[in-house]
Amino acid sequence: MVTPTFATLDGWLSHLESAHPVGIDMGLQRIRLVRDAMNDGHGLSFDCPVITVGGTNGKGSTCTLMESMLLAAGYKVACHTSPHLLHFNERARLNGASATDAALLPHFEAVEQARKRLATPVSLTYFEFTLLAILDLFAAAKPDVVILEVGLGGRLDATNMIDADVAVITSVDIDHTQYLGTTREAIGLEKAGIFRAGRPAIIGDPLPPESMLRYGESLGTDLWLVGKDFRYETIEGDRQQWSYLGRAMNRRSLAFPSLRGANQLLNTSAALGALEALRDRLPVNAQAVREGLATVELPGRFQVLAGRPTVILDVAHNPHAAAVLAQNLGSMGYFPFTYAVFGAMDDKDIEQIVTTMKGDIDHWNVTALPTPRAASVERLTTVVRELTGSETTEHSVKGFDSPEAAFADAISRVTESDRIVVFGSFVTVAEVMAYRRRLHH
Repeated sequence: MVTPTFATLDGWLSHLESAHPVGIDMGLQRIRLVRDAMNDGHGLSFDCPVITVGGTNGKGSTCTLMESMLLAAGYKVACHTSPHLLHFNERARLNGASATDAALLPHFEAVEQARKRLATPVSLTYFEFTLLAILDLFAAAKPDVVILEVGLGGRLDATNMIDADVAVITSVDIDHTQYLGTTREAIGLEKAGIFRAGRPAIIGDPLPPESMLRYGESLGTDLWLVGKDFRYETIEGDRQQWSYLGRAMNRRSLAFPSLRGANQLLNTSAALGALEALRDRLPVNAQAVREGLATVELPGRFQVLAGRPTVILDVAHNPHAAAVLAQNLGSMGYFPFTYAVFGAMDDKDIEQIVTTMKGDIDHWNVTALPTPRAASVERLTTVVRELTGSETTEHSVKGFDSPEAAFADAISRVTESDRIVVFGSFVTVAEVMAYRRRLHH
């Protein structure tokens, strides 16, 4: 019997936010028990290739690039990404469209029924429960390919209960240190947990940690290294075309992907590497690659909005992503002043993020976020003031209770020639996106 509160997707999600004692609970034992109990004990599996994408930054872009090219090739594609920006349904895409509440509901119910059937009930985190529901939806849809973005790390992440045919690692940098370790070597080993013996692992990080390579070699994984097994080439001064050079396939004279930013060729190369590794099962022709790159869209990844003043949305929330954002801002041309709307989680390396970005930002509007994990306005203000120096007419630091208020203040102060960059967290970007949407409707 479903209680009336769970007759809606919002009801389920509200329940799951508080159902498990802690938000993040690493380990696969509980989720495997429920997975195996699903479908009346037949479990959860796929008859098609599965691609798992891990890494510190670039996961969402890489998933979406593969999805776009595979859709252009005519395949039925299931794609799971996280977190979402505005609506939970963004996490479950079938053929490029977010699943509806009505489509998702029976699969939430299926997970709950399987959980209740266990002799010793287990509780699942929000991520674990929703992932199982989404995978159950995907299994029922019988897609040609499934793309799964890893949530956190790799080895103990819920997505790792599925044996993927191809693993992709986009980048390895310092983030989530309380769960994954404090060095690239420790974090790299956690992320390598998605590798499988005898199966390809596409590594898009130009300097992969030794721990990752050693683990892959000891497991007998087929390691594809960027710069060795696949790479991209650009022609000096040509901003129109580039080429992918793989083990057995070259893709020449490609247009730049419609996702903006300096790191997108690296992400696209990793995506093409994964497709090359699957070429016998999922051939993708040159036209589909071209069409996929031209039409790919992903909100909040160096997203430059139309109109003036220029507004840039970027979910950069760790030092590595901030460095890429700073590089992208630096290549945009001249703006008299840059305003920032900046809110971040308390467990991030806020000092390093601010240090990386301070050369590109004149006026800082720091903000609280509507989640207990967020850094306080006081902490953000203190860090920014300490690292950027005293305030003048050309440099300011102001604190706000919400991203909406911080953004509204920036809009009230900019000229048409200035720009506003919104960054620091998915939540920061999502709140400003929602506010802008309300303004324009």
